[in-house]
Amino acid sequence: MKKVIALLLVASMTMALAACGSGQPTSTGESGSGETRSVVVGSKDFTENEIVAEIYALALEDAGFTVERKMNIAGSVVHTSITSAEIDLYPEYTGTGLISILGMEALTDQDEVYNTVKEAYNKQFNITWLDYAQANDGQGLFISRRASDEYGITNISQLQANADKLRFCSQGEFDEREDGIPGLTKLYGEFNWKSSKIYDNGLKWEVVDNNEADVAPAYTTEARLTEIDKFVLLEDDKHMWPPYNLAPIVRNEVLEQYPEIADVLNKVSAALDTETITKLNAQVDIEGEEYEDVAADFYKSIK
Repeated sequence: MKKVIALLLVASMTMALAACGSGQPTSTGESGSGETRSVVVGSKDFTENEIVAEIYALALEDAGFTVERKMNIAGSVVHTSITSAEIDLYPEYTGTGLISILGMEALTDQDEVYNTVKEAYNKQFNITWLDYAQANDGQGLFISRRASDEYGITNISQLQANADKLRFCSQGEFDEREDGIPGLTKLYGEFNWKSSKIYDNGLKWEVVDNNEADVAPAYTTEARLTEIDKFVLLEDDKHMWPPYNLAPIVRNEVLEQYPEIADVLNKVSAALDTETITKLNAQVDIEGEEYEDVAADFYKSIK
C-alpha cells in the first residue's frame, strides 16, 4: 500500500511540473516562462500625440503587457529617445520622418512617403514603422464658413481665384517658407489678397471668427476645425503638401521579442482617421477633458 501511495505521489508531482511548463501565461503581463512582457510607450509634447500614445498603452495592457509611460517628450529629442532605447515605441508622422529626421525631399503620395520612411528607418535606426492610419496631421488652410459659402470656396484652387476678395491672416513665417505662400504660388498661381496682416498664431481662430480676416494656415487636425459652422478646411486639390500620416514606430529589438505588438497597434491605426483625431483633440483642447480619459473612452469604443 505504501508503495502504491508513493507512486501516486510521484505521478501527481510529475503532472504538476508538466503543467507549470506548459507555456500558458502565468499572470497578466507575463509569458509562460514567467517572464514579464513590458514595454515603454512614449509621446511627443502635444495633445494629439499624448492621446494616441495613451490608446497604444491601453491596447498593449489589454493584450497582457506591462506598460511604462513616458509622455510629453519634446519633439526635438523624441527621436533620440527611441534610438537610445529610453522608449520602445511612440506615435510618429510619415512626413516628419521623411523631412525632419531623414532630411529627404518632400513627396506627396502617402504610400510612397510611408514606404520610403519604412525602409530607411529599418536600415538606419533598426526601427519599424507599423501600419499608418488615415489620420493626417499636415499643413492646411482654413476659411471662414461665411466666406466659403459666399464665394463657393472649398479648395485651394477656388481660394486662389478669389484671393482678391479675401483677407489673409498670416503668422509671418508662412509668407516666407517654401511650404507656405511661395510654394503655393508656384503650384496654384499668385494669391493677390485683398489684405494680408500678421497675427500671433494663437489668435488666428478668434481673428477669423470675429470677421477681422477670412483665411489662415492651420494643421489639419486642429481642434477648432470641429466647429464646422464657423470654419472650413480647404482641400489641397493639387497636392501641395506632403502627407503626415500617423503611425506607431517600434524598436526592432522589441518587435522581434514581442511580434504580437504589431497586431495590437495596427488595430488601433485602422480605427483612426483625420476626422476622428480632430474630434479627440477637441475633447481635450476645447472641452477641457483629460487626455487619459479621452483615450480610455475611445479605446473602449473600438475594443
